[in-house]
Amino acid sequence: MEQINWLEEVIKRKDQMIKDTQDFLRIKSVLDEENGTPTAPFGAGIDEALHYLLDKGSAEGFSAKNLDGYAGHLEMGSGNDLVGILCHIDVVPEGDGWSSDPFGAEIHDGKIIARGSLDDKGPTMAAYYAMKIVKELNLPLSKRVRMIIGTDEESDWRCVDHYFKHEEMPTMGFAPDADFPIIYAEKGIADFDLVQKPGQASGGELRLESFSSGRRYNMVPDFAEAKLEGKANLQEMVNDFQEFLHKNTLEGRGICDEDTVIFQLEGVSAHGMEPDHGKNAGFYLATFLQRYSLDEQATQYVKFINEYFVGDSRGRSLGVAYSDDITGDLTINVGKLSYSSVNGGRLGLNLRYPVTNDMDGTKKKLEEVCEKVGFELTKYSNSSPHHVDKNHPLIQTLQKVYEEQTGEEATLVSIGGGTYARSLEAGVAFGPLFPGRPDVAHQKDECILVEDLVKATAIYAQAIYELAK
Repeated sequence: MEQINWLEEVIKRKDQMIKDTQDFLRIKSVLDEENGTPTAPFGAGIDEALHYLLDKGSAEGFSAKNLDGYAGHLEMGSGNDLVGILCHIDVVPEGDGWSSDPFGAEIHDGKIIARGSLDDKGPTMAAYYAMKIVKELNLPLSKRVRMIIGTDEESDWRCVDHYFKHEEMPTMGFAPDADFPIIYAEKGIADFDLVQKPGQASGGELRLESFSSGRRYNMVPDFAEAKLEGKANLQEMVNDFQEFLHKNTLEGRGICDEDTVIFQLEGVSAHGMEPDHGKNAGFYLATFLQRYSLDEQATQYVKFINEYFVGDSRGRSLGVAYSDDITGDLTINVGKLSYSSVNGGRLGLNLRYPVTNDMDGTKKKLEEVCEKVGFELTKYSNSSPHHVDKNHPLIQTLQKVYEEQTGEEATLVSIGGGTYARSLEAGVAFGPLFPGRPDVAHQKDECILVEDLVKATAIYAQAIYELAK
């Protein structure tokens, strides 16, 4: 069989592909459950985008199926094995500050600018055209190829849950919903709270009335505030605080009146997958408060934070440190800190663990530490790690395709975050963001270079053919 020039095949269809991508991006497919219906559970916009793709696929010869508005698929080929391409058509809300209409899909400086252009409607259209090219070239396939269309990836993944209750799991596949070359391993992600058992807010020169920092498990808190009452020299404490801020190059302020002092401190936010990239405001404030004689309950809370978490994002003090060659270190982000003199304290943790880590064992160790220091572990949720062996035919095939199409080495990447690929038993995230390109997903002026969309389509077309031939 003669060599196929995949890029040339994409370029032949480029104008129509760009027009279809723009039409697709103009549909405002943002979650709107309030106006959901039994056949459009996530609202009219998402339903319109799902119908757009299914109707288009059906008209162009793919077999199409709608699963109650929760998901859909387009399929071609025949055979027992199934190659899956997992895409999603829902987008996050547009937000403010755009330089053009977020659903206008205008092209400026060679970029299509729109919410969803990079995540994930642009790449979905690239994958669709890749399937279309393989189909139109009438290439012999020994497997079925199925584009699975999700509708709720940006929130709760109910689309995937519903889909796989009714449909088979692909033998292998990829999600065009992250970065090139290949993301083959993703850490497990557990969220939970550590709650202080009831104690006495008595004793000490100062009573900690309240302490709060952070709102999300997976973000490093960038602001913290504490309120204390007592007969100590409060003005001297405010002066100490200013010195502490200066020494740690932080912003903040202390405000005092007769017997109350409030401390506010600004940290630096970062994604919870690498807490060391930020400055946890709650930690700094807890470190500062440690120097004072606080009531019993507050002393226990502040001591717990300082002994087990400050300066230790790897769980060493807790006895749960772990690392492997595939996904690196276990990390702990304390994303939510709260305390009141009435209810005691609480910490909200986001723990990301390597693929070979035994999370049940880790949880047991955490519970033992908590028991020892007067806390308990609650509100536990866990998303298992995801990993495809580097010798798996899926990986080998995608590496070969990427290297042939780009001339670059197809390195394997592991991440602390989670991609749509973890919905597949043997699935990886594969593009569309090329190395060195800024990741503007979820940001204002989200965009994708037309040139990158074309290049990604060629890679996907060859990949689909090689996996299914």
